Amino acid sequence: MTTITNSTTPAATAAATAPAKQGAVMQILFSVAFVHLLNDCVQAVLPSIYPLLKAQFALSFTQVGLITLTFQCTASLLQPWIGLYTDKRPIPFLLPAGMCVTLAGVALLASAHSFPMLLLAAGMIGVGSSTFHPEASRVARLASGGRFGFAQSLFQVGGNVGSALGPLLAAAIIVGRGQGKIAWFMLLVMLAVVVLVSVSRWYGSHLANAPRKAAAHAGPALPRKQVIGALAVLSALVFSKYIYMASLSSYYTFYLIERFHVSVESAQMYLFLFLAAVAAGTFAGGPIGDRIGRRRVIWVSILGAAPFTLALPYASLFWTGVLSVVIGLVMSSAFSAIVVFAQELVPGKVGMIAGIFFGLMFGVSGIGAAAMGHIADVAGIEQVYRIASFLPLLGILAALLPKMEQLKR
Repeated sequence: MTTITNSTTPAATAAATAPAKQGAVMQILFSVAFVHLLNDCVQAVLPSIYPLLKAQFALSFTQVGLITLTFQCTASLLQPWIGLYTDKRPIPFLLPAGMCVTLAGVALLASAHSFPMLLLAAGMIGVGSSTFHPEASRVARLASGGRFGFAQSLFQVGGNVGSALGPLLAAAIIVGRGQGKIAWFMLLVMLAVVVLVSVSRWYGSHLANAPRKAAAHAGPALPRKQVIGALAVLSALVFSKYIYMASLSSYYTFYLIERFHVSVESAQMYLFLFLAAVAAGTFAGGPIGDRIGRRRVIWVSILGAAPFTLALPYASLFWTGVLSVVIGLVMSSAFSAIVVFAQELVPGKVGMIAGIFFGLMFGVSGIGAAAMGHIADVAGIEQVYRIASFLPLLGILAALLPKMEQLKR
């Protein structure tokens, strides 16, 4: 990946990377977290209505997986490049502009009448997401007052709450009422655009008033080889975490319906409980990482989930619900710690690192969803969970991460 170095001023880099000095700007933090809630709520509608789309368009599981793949890939491939570019040339009003692309995608999803149109709608929603996440993550860091883990967790938990609410709203508004009711979610996207206009004004003001000096690095300088190795380990951990999470977010309702013969509405309630647990775990992960160290949080979060994922395929309906909540709580605490850990490894590249890891999250989830859809078509949906249950064992790789807390002393 190439970097841009010649056409920007040190002030632009300083303003876009240095946290606000007056302490956490809570109004801005809550604003970006709230828009993350709205953004991810709308995104969560897509997998929530898969049973409806599967029946209406006579889709196979493979085609369902391709819809997820299209969304996840468009949501992932642009993110690192947007983050890299805006690290050097911040564009405050990129946030509401990207959300307008999401608005168009939701409108198309509500009116699509063919599988290619569904793919295009999913792709447009993904493009909107790819412009939102790296810049919004940067704004959260700017408003953190130095509490980077807390700010990243608050930002993340907004998205996770939105993901949890998405299936409930889909069940209340869309299921049983038809595809056209998706258009109601355009109102949420419009609200997000309005809030982001205000956030962008604050961001632009921050850039204009920042001290005209280079930003101080936020972490210790490590040898390039060690940084690359640590980033590779973090990427592998994201792989294990989000391939597994894709099995729950994309196919959990199908699994419950097929194995336990529950209704669509009941299956969506179990999905809500899992996603609510993800939100709670995410909120806890960042502040805990600020206090005890992000390396410990990463280690416990991923490897610690393994006993529960290994038990899930063989559990009753009641224990499936319990285990999925525990898995959501434990595994979700890692991502905020992973993002901040990586930003400390590569100081001055906040947007690029956020884009890489948010993009990797989406891309890995999409590839995993498509692969699991094929496995479900060939071997059955239950086999998906037996195979995926071993992925958290890759958490053992966290032992290879450098001990950043010791290096800062």
